[in-house]
Formats: sequence, C-alpha cells, structure tokens
Amino acid sequence: MYIIPLPFYTHSMQRNPDSHKGDNGKVAVVGGSRSIHGAPIFNALAAEASGIDTLSICLPQCHEEVAKHWILNAFIHPFHGDLITDADIEPILELIAPLDCVVLGSGIAKTGERVHALEEIIAASTTPMVLDATALQSNTLELVRGKQAVLTPHLGELERMGVDESNLQDIANEYQAVIVLKGQTDTIFSSHSTHTVTGGNAGLTTGGTGDVLAGLIAGLIAQGMAPIDAANDACTVMKKAGEKLMKEKGYAYTATDVTRVIAELLSTMS
Repeated sequence: MYIIPLPFYTHSMQRNPDSHKGDNGKVAVVGGSRSIHGAPIFNALAAEASGIDTLSICLPQCHEEVAKHWILNAFIHPFHGDLITDADIEPILELIAPLDCVVLGSGIAKTGERVHALEEIIAASTTPMVLDATALQSNTLELVRGKQAVLTPHLGELERMGVDESNLQDIANEYQAVIVLKGQTDTIFSSHSTHTVTGGNAGLTTGGTGDVLAGLIAGLIAQGMAPIDAANDACTVMKKAGEKLMKEKGYAYTATDVTRVIAELLSTMS
C-alpha cells in the first residue's frame, strides 16, 4: 500500500452546447426519518451546488413541505409514511434506474425495516451509488460487489461495518469500491491505491457536513467524473470550505454555510 496526495481535478468539465435538461447530471437522494429532516436536504443542496441538471429527493412524508421550501429545483417523492419501509423499495428502484447517481442512507433510522429496505435497494440497484450513515452495515460491502459505489464512513460507522481501519486498502481492492474514511485527514481508498486530503479545521465537525460531502460526491459522479476523482475533489472542497468559512465566521459556521460556497470553490480551484 502507498499513500500519496491526489491532485485536484478542475471542475470545469466540458459540456455539449447542444445538451438538454438532464444531460449534465441527474441525482436522487434517499434519506431522512421523523426526527432527521436535514440530512437528505444537505445531500440535495450539495448535489445541486455541484452543477447538476436535475434532482430527486425521497424522504419522509412529514418532511415533504420543508424540502419544497429549501429546494425549488427538485422533484420531491415522499415515502409512503414517515419512515422508509419495504413498500418504498420498488418505487425508489424505478425512480433511480435511469439516473446518474443516488445517495442512500443519510438520516435514515438504523432499525428493522428501515435497514432492510435500504439493503434491498442497494442489492437491486444498477445506478452508481454513494452510501452514507445507515446504508453502511455489516453486509454493505457484499451488496456493492460488482457495482459502482462510494462508501463514506467515519470511524464509528466503520466499526458498525465490522471493518478494521488497517484493512481498508485490501477491502477496496477486493470489492472494487471507493471508501472515503472521514476524519481530520480524509483517506480515500480505491483499487490498489490510497490517497489523503488534508486541510480544513475543527469547524467541520458540525452536524450535516458528512451529508454535504456525500451529496457533493454524487453530483460530481453524475456529471461524468470517475468515483475516485469525485471523492477526492469533494473532500478537497470540503476542507477548503472550512478554511474559507473559518476566516468569516470562526467556528460558528454550519453545514448550510458549506453548501453555499461549494459552487464558488469548484469554479476557482485548479
């Protein structure tokens, strides 16, 4: 195993001047529970800020109106109830099938039918996936084998997966997945290589920043970036957002503030 810093890949990706709505990235977000409405919205705001064309959000019925308030450029698809259940599996699979990337797991309750529904969606999906939070379970790696997937655990989620940090390179090799281990230094494991992203500050510990990262990775993948490059660029933007916002607000910046500087950072970094 070797560890090297990965260069930032400029976000100025070429677009066909004759392209139409949807040609430049279609993302879906599946997340949220009764007590967590912000996580899927942070996913969505970050994906939108990356420059995608269209956005779909699947979240609890009780949060449908708040999602409509926060994001005008989105199709809102509420679950059958206030929690994801097995009844939502087929509608979600039909929704995400033609899309370019889907974020799964942020804010979803970690119990029973909620986890089962996520597992069934992951197992059946052919859409590139970014998996976060409750989507990271002990069998997740087996479910994504042979699929295009980026996993974004912190150390606690890694423990729930039953994975030792020291084995992440071998696991990335075996399952051909990209694994982003979030921390003071983000470490990105892909097939036969490990890369690190440094910078940022302790303000990035605020709630919701992990959801922002997952949504941003999905947005970049949806626009044609390779998953490893999307993960690196997204981690780099997050660190630079923390540095920029620290100068303006000290440690009092929020995940919402981070989403508001994504587009600027993507347009100026090279």
